[in-house]
Amino acid sequence: MFIAALDQGTTSTRFMIFDHGGRVVAVAQEEHEQIFPQPGWVEHDPAEIWRRIQDVIDGGLEKAGIAAADLAAIGITNQRETAVMWDRTTGEAVHNAIVWQDTRTADLVTELGAEGGQDRFRPKTGLPLATYFAGPKVRWMLDNVDGLAARAESGDILFGTMDSFVLWHLTGGPSGGVHVTDVTNASRTLLMDLETLDWDDELLAAVGVPRAVLPEIRSSSEVYGTAVGSAAGVPIAGILGDQQAALFGQACYDVGEAKNTYGTGCFMLLNTGEQLVPSVSGLLTTVGYQLGGEPAVYALEGSIAIAGALVQWLRDNLGLIESAPEVEALAATVDDNGGVYFVPAFSGLFAPYWRSDARGVIAGLTRYATKGHIARAVLEATAWQTREVLDAMRSDSGVDLTALKVDGGMVENELLMQYQADVLGVPVIRPTVSETTALGAAYAAGLATGFWAGFDDLRGNWGEDKRWTPAMAETDRDREYAEWKKAVTRTFDWV
Repeated sequence: MFIAALDQGTTSTRFMIFDHGGRVVAVAQEEHEQIFPQPGWVEHDPAEIWRRIQDVIDGGLEKAGIAAADLAAIGITNQRETAVMWDRTTGEAVHNAIVWQDTRTADLVTELGAEGGQDRFRPKTGLPLATYFAGPKVRWMLDNVDGLAARAESGDILFGTMDSFVLWHLTGGPSGGVHVTDVTNASRTLLMDLETLDWDDELLAAVGVPRAVLPEIRSSSEVYGTAVGSAAGVPIAGILGDQQAALFGQACYDVGEAKNTYGTGCFMLLNTGEQLVPSVSGLLTTVGYQLGGEPAVYALEGSIAIAGALVQWLRDNLGLIESAPEVEALAATVDDNGGVYFVPAFSGLFAPYWRSDARGVIAGLTRYATKGHIARAVLEATAWQTREVLDAMRSDSGVDLTALKVDGGMVENELLMQYQADVLGVPVIRPTVSETTALGAAYAAGLATGFWAGFDDLRGNWGEDKRWTPAMAETDRDREYAEWKKAVTRTFDWV
């Protein structure tokens, strides 16, 4: 038997099949269109994503040479704060999905913060008021799609983050689809109370979201329903937001263990156990995972909006490289950044600043600067943003990190990984399976169905592939960090 994960990400959807040792058996992946109706707006077409999901399930089973009956379960992981609303009867979306990077709710977020400030909802939700989160996106659709508010109140419309949309369609859609989300995704809406793990009436009233549209909140590891279609009969038994899935896939099950995922954005999570740790340093308090009826495990998270997306921008918008991996060779043509710093605040700054008014800057340019220096500044931006998040984690948790487990697409970039170790001053460790997001979702589904017996099984699957140790002098690190901080201040108050 095998286990599978459906990974519905920001730029693509993947179906990955794993064996009992956590090794990859097959992968099928399809990209979907990024829609930019106007500056700061980012959308996806849910119908296109559903087509891609069906394609990758078929493709993954074919590549593995197995039938759906050979799968013990499927886990779902997803881009988290992206919001979609759809018709309960037809399954059709009432508007394109509004992506987590989208900033159209800036005025609404400001309005919500007029009473109580940016931290108005933080005591209940662990989150600051920001355009990042899903709840205000729902309110925007209710306010801007003709007739939607009345249909929502009457129960004709369903809302979900992408996990709910995927699960509902996978389990039958209009014919008995299950409308459920898990605690990790619900904790990213500004609508769930972190302690009760349920939707909160005060939050719903304040943001303006009717309870009738909401999915039921369940744990991250249990059987929610059974698939129809190509995977007919397979239990869907795990749901984790993508960053929590990576924490789970990296076997960070003990308090103080942390991972950093380098994808479209960059996300560091630190396991704080069953204790809710409020952040005073600009981090998010979030649900790490919950297994069946056990207590929830919480995490501190530092979210960075733009990491790998900056390399894509260098490729697609500027044409400085033809493929993303080329950025490493281009950056290696120079010995240092030449005094150039790139702060990619394309959709504002996330942790630890939470500044929706910030926009991207390239600072320190002189006639000496070349495209090699810009490429190097692009990679260094990810490393410095991660350093800022780690400093905030140390401050909030009192935990000194001894090493950082890393995963995601950018961990193949050796120049970046070495620089990351240099600026953090701790070793950076890449696991043998770097696609830990899908692996975490598979683990959650496998635990729920008995495919794996417990954490010891999963820890046994984790292996170290490569380790980078710091090689930068502390004086150099401090000097360059000060320059980075100065560049960050230049992004403030732009909008």
